Amino acid sequence: MTVLNGGVSGDTSAGGLARLDWMLADKPTHAIVEFGGNDGLRGLDPKQMEANLDGILLKLKAANVKVLLAGMRAPPNFGSAYTQAFDGVFARLAERHKVAFYPFFLDGVAANPQLNQADGIHPNEAGVNTVIDRILPAVLSLLAQS
Repeated sequence: MTVLNGGVSGDTSAGGLARLDWMLADKPTHAIVEFGGNDGLRGLDPKQMEANLDGILLKLKAANVKVLLAGMRAPPNFGSAYTQAFDGVFARLAERHKVAFYPFFLDGVAANPQLNQADGIHPNEAGVNTVIDRILPAVLSLLAQS
């Protein structure tokens, strides 16, 4: 099995959509789609993020790629209307596209100072290990799909 990491530090859903054709050239069979953190940190429009993610999921579906969509939650500093609009995107897309869904990529890690770097945003080594432990069952289930 070959694993390709198409992630770019600091990237948004728009960047992921822009790079997707490049990634599809390698003919992947499975993909974990995990965007939104940087969209949220920048206060970008959740409707645009949804359109970008929708485009990603449509292209993956057209290429017969099995998908695990990992959700994100909005940072708390943009208010309840933004949070509600942002947080609803991921479940709605998972349902629309009938893809596997992991509701919150940073489950058990977000806002835990012991699991994050000094910036309070990015997981440290222990936080990364927690993310891996929690998402692994969903990844294994995805890989079992042929």
